[in-house]
Amino acid sequence: MRILVVDDLPFMRSIISDIVTESGHLVVGEAGDGIECLSRYKSLLPDLVLMDIVMPRMNGVEALKSLKKAYPQSRIIMCSSLSDQDKIIKAIRLGASDYIVKPFQRKRLVSAINRACSVND
Repeated sequence: MRILVVDDLPFMRSIISDIVTESGHLVVGEAGDGIECLSRYKSLLPDLVLMDIVMPRMNGVEALKSLKKAYPQSRIIMCSSLSDQDKIIKAIRLGASDYIVKPFQRKRLVSAINRACSVND
């Protein structure tokens, strides 16, 4: 699966990218905020996006909303340190495939990626 990793913290993008690669998937790009995510998604057309919620310029929820509007088939897993149930519910209602609370276990992220892989278009 071709994956776009979106997080404002470079070290988190690196950690997530390592997990993605070690689980047999391909990181096709990275972005540091929602605006960059939209641009990268358009040019890369990844199979899956792993995206943080709290980011500068455009947060993950707004980017999720924009992606789902432009690309209804997009698969997006939200990753955030926010364990606020309202944010989780909002992300799922907007079309997120899954929501993972950081710090997450490697096994949980890989499981979410694999579930997203098995969903038919």
